[in-house]
Amino acid sequence: MNTTIFISDLHLSEHTPRLNELFQHCLHEWKGNIDALYILGDFFDVWIGDDDDSDFIRRIKTELKTFTTSTPVYFIHGNRDFLLGEKFAAESGIKLLTAPQQINLYNHNYIIMHGDELCTDDVAYQQFRAQSRNPLWQMAVLNKPIAERRLLAGQIRQMSETRKSNEGKSEISDVTESAIHNLMASHAQATLPTLIHGHTHRPAVHESKLNNQPFKRYVIQDWSENYGGYLAVDAEGVHIHELKL
Repeated sequence: MNTTIFISDLHLSEHTPRLNELFQHCLHEWKGNIDALYILGDFFDVWIGDDDDSDFIRRIKTELKTFTTSTPVYFIHGNRDFLLGEKFAAESGIKLLTAPQQINLYNHNYIIMHGDELCTDDVAYQQFRAQSRNPLWQMAVLNKPIAERRLLAGQIRQMSETRKSNEGKSEISDVTESAIHNLMASHAQATLPTLIHGHTHRPAVHESKLNNQPFKRYVIQDWSENYGGYLAVDAEGVHIHELKL
């Protein structure tokens, strides 16, 4: 094996049958053949709470539970599924991680995260992000009836889609160099880690420097319709792969 896979921004839902099929196909291909799978946020298009017991959610939990019998799955929250909690983790077999998370794979250090916290020019979003990560705010939301939470989630999602339509892929929705440099400075060492994240839907490989030390930043391919992508990490480094049904 000696390969670890990273995916992000699948935005799975009951309304994305082809993406769900693509994810299921990947699990079958990867099960027992890789060292670990990391899901770096926005795995679901929306998450209203671990008490959501729809047929779609039950299928995903069953597939993950089967997969994790032989291959560990680690999960970092995104901006769409930040309410996903310990109950879902226990029922699906995944392990929740906080971000940013530094890990060592095959004798190289990596920093992994969803990436939304790096978009610091989007002040309005960062304010909402700070509010929505507050445990008291989350408790208040999760105490609402599930039907009310569905409505609230739909409103938040619609606001997000409207902003995307109005702004497109504007600079404000991308990460900032200052946020990246601050992050890397907080993890400074003899050899700088490689940064891996998603969120921006701008898959690319960026080469940067901090105090004349080089480092790379990989943005994971988002999934849409019947295609997607992932990063495979091994002893040789990071490899970019495309997916399509």
